[in-house]
Amino acid sequence: MTDKTLLEQLDWRYATKKMDPAQSVPQEKVDAIIEAIRMAPTSSGTQPFELIVVTNPEVRSEIRKAAGDQAQITDGSHLLVFAAWDNYTDARIDNVVDLNVEARGDLPMLHAYYDNLKKSYVPRDAEVNYAHAARQAYIALGIAMVAAAEQEVDSTPMEGFDPASVDKILGLKERGLRSVVLLPLGYRDPGNDWLLPMKKVRKSLDTIVTTVA
Repeated sequence: MTDKTLLEQLDWRYATKKMDPAQSVPQEKVDAIIEAIRMAPTSSGTQPFELIVVTNPEVRSEIRKAAGDQAQITDGSHLLVFAAWDNYTDARIDNVVDLNVEARGDLPMLHAYYDNLKKSYVPRDAEVNYAHAARQAYIALGIAMVAAAEQEVDSTPMEGFDPASVDKILGLKERGLRSVVLLPLGYRDPGNDWLLPMKKVRKSLDTIVTTVA
């Protein structure tokens, strides 16, 4: 934790290109990042993804091969794999209902809401449902990167990998999951990261923001 403001933390963070393999992220910092992911908002509170935390060096080496040999996967100490549901099903939505009943009571409006959700989601094509679930995982990814910055932990979001290979390595298909995005966690190697000394580049407010009053 730091006393920096959120904007200062976002200015500090960057997509780290070279991590120091000699440094490991303390478990309490990883736990804080994971808890932020768990608390992330998702559509209708379904949380249609799971988080796979990979520390095993051999497994991370295999994933690195499936990710264009990106070194952060093995140079970092933890690899977070966001894996979305491959489809929405009655059973999966019913599990969400059960969690709501446990927390809020057995409310008629609750059942009506999720019954309508099942009627809308379950008949859709599986690829449409997977794409929707994957977008929810991306919400959690964004929060994970902010949480990592709060903990002064470096992270690098990665789409450049072969999902089918990662799914096979982690046995995700059998669990009804598909890998969406990777997030290595670690600590920057200041002397060897070419991106670190470069100025952060972002569009100006007037080119990215339109105000409709």
